Amino acid sequence: MSDNHASVLLVEDDEVIRRALAMALERYGYTISTAADGLTGLELFRSRPPGLLLLDVMLPLLDGIGLCRRIREFSQVPILMMSARGDALDVVSGLEAGADDYIVKPVDTAILVARMRSLLRRASFTPTPQPSALIFGDLSIDPQALEVRRADDLIALTPTELRLLLEFAAQPGIVLDRQALLRDVWDYGWDGDSRVVDLCVQRLRKKIGPDRIETVRGFGYKLKR
Repeated sequence: MSDNHASVLLVEDDEVIRRALAMALERYGYTISTAADGLTGLELFRSRPPGLLLLDVMLPLLDGIGLCRRIREFSQVPILMMSARGDALDVVSGLEAGADDYIVKPVDTAILVARMRSLLRRASFTPTPQPSALIFGDLSIDPQALEVRRADDLIALTPTELRLLLEFAAQPGIVLDRQALLRDVWDYGWDGDSRVVDLCVQRLRKKIGPDRIETVRGFGYKLKR
């Protein structure tokens, strides 16, 4: 699915913001469905899974953090979270819950669309073919099948987590700094927050093993051979 025809579920309780965002995104060619609370958003997601989820943190009935966690129990669809400007706790909580990225309010439509396109590119990412699976201890990465296994157990990764792991696997033992990762994985370096990288690495460690990705203080991260 091309990004300008992607379906987007927008979950936002403020009617003015919800209507304005829906109209703006429709002008960019997106198909928009909306919900005003987290539980309705969850029901809509289950009945008509979108290509991307755009949700506010502060929602009635089920907040954005809770909705994100619930969806990550059964889906790896890209999630872009909206947070009040300067509210670092919301940002961190959202990323730890499984969101792929976040944007602060008030939302600049051009930046929002750029972030959405980046997420959708990651979701449809096709890596350069590799001759065989990449093996790192008990971790096996198949770049063609886009599958990751640990001790033969299949690991469910979000598109962002998968692309981040593939970036590390392409340069094992090499330290990759946060800005390079923002550029190559998140597709932006002009408005990036390194917390996105740090928290995605934390989520990845929980899934592939805590010691596989090493922190090099003051520089970045590297995948152990």
